[in-house]
Amino acid sequence: MSQIAAKTRAHLTIYQMLALSAIGLVVGTISSFGTIGFVELVHWLNVQLYITAESRSQLEPGMLALTTIAALTLGGLLVGVILHFGVKSDKPLGPADTIYAVQLREKLPHPVRGFLSTIAAILSLGCGASVGQYGPVVYLGALIGQLSNRFPLGIRDIRSIAIACGVAAAISTAFNAPIAGLIFTHEVILRHYSLRIFTSVTVATACGYVVANVVFQHPPLFLIDFEQAFHAAEFFLFALEGIACGLLAVAFMKLLAKAGAVSRQLKIHAAFKPMLAGFLVAIVALQIPEVLGAGQSVLRLATVPGSYSAFDLATILIAKVIVTALCIGFGFAGGVIFPALLIGVLFGALFAISIPELLLGEYSGLSVYAISGMVALASPVIGAPLTALLIIFEITRNYEVTIAAMVTIVFANLVAFHWYGRSLFDTQLANRGIDLSQGRERAYLQHHKIAEYSVQDDPITDSASKPGIEFDENTSLWTAMETMRDSQDETIPVVDSKSGDSLGTVSRPTILNAYLDAIHDLRREEHEA
Repeated sequence: MSQIAAKTRAHLTIYQMLALSAIGLVVGTISSFGTIGFVELVHWLNVQLYITAESRSQLEPGMLALTTIAALTLGGLLVGVILHFGVKSDKPLGPADTIYAVQLREKLPHPVRGFLSTIAAILSLGCGASVGQYGPVVYLGALIGQLSNRFPLGIRDIRSIAIACGVAAAISTAFNAPIAGLIFTHEVILRHYSLRIFTSVTVATACGYVVANVVFQHPPLFLIDFEQAFHAAEFFLFALEGIACGLLAVAFMKLLAKAGAVSRQLKIHAAFKPMLAGFLVAIVALQIPEVLGAGQSVLRLATVPGSYSAFDLATILIAKVIVTALCIGFGFAGGVIFPALLIGVLFGALFAISIPELLLGEYSGLSVYAISGMVALASPVIGAPLTALLIIFEITRNYEVTIAAMVTIVFANLVAFHWYGRSLFDTQLANRGIDLSQGRERAYLQHHKIAEYSVQDDPITDSASKPGIEFDENTSLWTAMETMRDSQDETIPVVDSKSGDSLGTVSRPTILNAYLDAIHDLRREEHEA
C-alpha cells in the first residue's frame, strides 16, 4: 500500500507541476501580447492625435492649439461616456480592484466592464491625458487571468494563481523586468510567497520577458552608463533625497484625493467631468507640452544631463503633479504608477542640480539622482519598495546605482508610511471598507459577515429578560470574535439593523469553527506546495 501511495503522490506532484506551468505559460503569453497591444495602440493614437513631440512639430501653432484642445476635450467626453454608461462607474478598474479580488477571493467585475475600462484607458492615454499605462495593464493582466481560470485543471486557488500570472506577465513585459514583475505580484497583489503560485508566476514573467525582448524587441524604459564611484558624503544626500521624495509622494497622493473630492462636489454629470479636465489640461499643455500623455520621452530626457534647466524641471514637475491629479480625480482612465515615476525622476534631477552640484566639487552625476528619485517617489505610492529596487537593478544592470536607489527608497517609504500609509491602493481599499493595514487575515475576516453562518430559529421574544449581545447583517466574523470575548452567550441572535427583525441565530461553536476554517484556508494557500 505504501508503494501505491508513493506512486500516486508522485503522479499527483508531476501533474501539479505541469498544470501550474501550463497556467503560467498560457496566461503569461496572452497577457504579454495584450500588454504589447495596449502600448502600441496608445502610441499609434498619440501620433495620430499629435501628442508626441515629433508629430506636434509638423503642425502650425494655430492648428496645433486647436488639435490639442479638441483631442483632450472630445477624448475626455468619450472616456466619460464609456466609464459611466459602460463600466457603470465614475472611476476605471485598476490595481485596487485586483488586490480586492485576490485578497478577499471575490470575482473581478464582469469581463465586459473590464474590457471597456481598458478601452477607456487606451483612449485616455491616446488623447494625451496625464495618466499612467501600468495600472491599466495590471488590470488587463488580471482580467486575462480570470478568464483563463475556468480551465478544469483541478488546482485549488486557481483564480488567484491565474490572476497573479496575468499581472506578473504584464509588469514583466511593460518594464522589461521579469524579476520585478515576479516580486511586484507577491508584494502588492498576493501579499504572501506561496511556492505553488511562485512556480506559475515565474513561468508567466519569463513569458513576458521573451515576448518583450525576443518577439517584439521592446526597448527598455531608459539606458544609463555609470562607471564612477560615489563619494561617502553622497550617501547622506541620497538619504536626504529619499526623505524629500517621501514627503512629495505624500503630497501627491493627498492631492489626488483632494482632486477627487472636488470632482464629486461639482454639480455636473459624471460623464462630462473628464471632458472638463481634458480642456484644462489642453490649456496647460499649450504652454508646457511635456505634461501630455504618460511622458516616456520626458522621463528618458530627465536622466540625461543638460536636457533641462533647473527652471524647466521645476516647471514641468509642478505642472505634471497638478494635471495628473486633475485627470485622475476627474475621471480619466489610467494609473498612477508612471506619473509617480515621472514626477520622481523630475524631482531627482532637480535635486541633483540644486544640491550636489552646489555642495560637491565632483559627484556621481545627475542620472543617478534622477533614477533614485524616480523609484523613491513611486515605491510608496504603489507600496512596493522591493519591486522598485529590482526594477532599477534590471533596467540599469548596475550594482552601484542600485545601492544608491536602495537608500532613497528606504527613507522615502519610512516617511510616507508614517504620514500616509502603505500605499495609494491600500487607502483606496480602506475607503471601501477593506483595511489591509493589520494584515490579510483580518481583512478577510472583516469581509465575511456573520449572517452567512446564521440559521433560522424560533424568534427570541423575551430579549429584554435575557440581556446579552446581538449581531446584525453587517457584523463581520472578526467583530463577532472580538465581541465574544466579553460574553458567555452560547447562542447569539442575528437581527436586521434597520427593522430589528430576527434573521436567525448563530452559535458560539459555529463562529469559532468559521473563524478557524478561514484562518486554516489562508494558511494553506500560503504554505501548500
